[in-house]
Amino acid sequence: MQNSFLQTVQLGLKSLLLQKMRAGLAALGIFIGTTTVIWLVAMGEGVSYRAQQQIKELGATNIIVRSKNTKTGNDGTDSSRVQTYGLLRADYQRILSNIPSIESAVPMRELRFDLRRGNNAADAKLVGCSEQYLEMNRLEIARGRWLTPRDRGENVVVLAEGTAKKLFPFENPIGQTIWVGSEFYVVIGQTKPRTASAAIGGSLDSREYNLDAYIPIETLRDRVGDLVMTRSGSGFNFTGEQVELSQITVKVADIEDVDETAGVIEMLLKKYHATEDYAVVIPKELLAQAERTRAMFNVLLVVIAGISLFVGGIGIMNIMLATVTERTREIGIRRALGATRKHIIQQFLTETVVLTASGGLLGVLFGLMCGPLFRALRVGVTMMSPDLLPPIVYTLEPRIAPWSIALSLFISLGVGLIFGVYPARQAAYMDPIEALRHE
Repeated sequence: MQNSFLQTVQLGLKSLLLQKMRAGLAALGIFIGTTTVIWLVAMGEGVSYRAQQQIKELGATNIIVRSKNTKTGNDGTDSSRVQTYGLLRADYQRILSNIPSIESAVPMRELRFDLRRGNNAADAKLVGCSEQYLEMNRLEIARGRWLTPRDRGENVVVLAEGTAKKLFPFENPIGQTIWVGSEFYVVIGQTKPRTASAAIGGSLDSREYNLDAYIPIETLRDRVGDLVMTRSGSGFNFTGEQVELSQITVKVADIEDVDETAGVIEMLLKKYHATEDYAVVIPKELLAQAERTRAMFNVLLVVIAGISLFVGGIGIMNIMLATVTERTREIGIRRALGATRKHIIQQFLTETVVLTASGGLLGVLFGLMCGPLFRALRVGVTMMSPDLLPPIVYTLEPRIAPWSIALSLFISLGVGLIFGVYPARQAAYMDPIEALRHE
């Protein structure tokens, strides 16, 4: 049995070598199809990975815990002169020390404040924050520097781009002093403009970053305090809010941990808060978008890969049908010498599988060169025309997926078998007498 199979393989190889050009062109179709599968999957994985990273940068791995005022009357007015509610500094410490899945957590206290510099004024949002706030919110320094541990408790401020323009329309603000309330603060830095974050469903509120002013959270506590009184209406009527922290932004390492971590945070807060004066917000829409992006790429790649190899399979079938016609007399002689229909089918299927397997293997080897070839092409195009490629191309890197290699080989062999069956049956079911008469 084994000798018979080896003889069939040898005969198939000899037959293919008699028509090297035609066999090479037939294998070329599978080679291109297999390479296309690996390259498209690699490029798709690269684009998908980049999209996932961008979604993560937008905050898909962040959990936002906010203070919420629930102590209002039925008519929406405050039921008491001073409202005490929201997150505590102790909540921040408990969250950070009791939940191992948390990568980092940033506390924040924010309130509206009048900033003044001579005759210039800005109604800005004064944000008391820690050093990690810059990275967590993807802010960048335009000049000067950001807050550091040595600034804790000091009267220093970093201005957002819009706030700096209002207070210093024609000057460099670094090293200058401004009034924050009734105290002087030294400007140590200015952030670059940042596009406001749009509200996304019920997960993330819109936020304007260009009208902020950032000071150390310890300074805000020492100089302003937790209790802030504001005048309501005319006269001497004052209302106040006592809040320790406005928000805690928690970052986890993996999107998969977001829901579970948010649930643990809610349980922890519920244990220490008599009323639900907090809200735990997770970016559901961003997480859903991440899944839709991945699914979209997968469907697109499967369709394109299928079309590529289907076209290659049609080419194989055409070549094998032409081969059957040319070798009609050979088939008749083999049948006359005792070869069965099974032997004829095996012979032609073997030739088809050899063609597709060789094309598939060469396609895999060439497909593995996707990364270096892509980078070389990118460098070449850049040298010829630096502005021709869009910026995103320079951040894209192909990512070879191991499953795409196995899939392309499996499909190429499958294509060989499927598209080789019909020509093989055509050859096997020829009338031997008519085949011997064929010239």
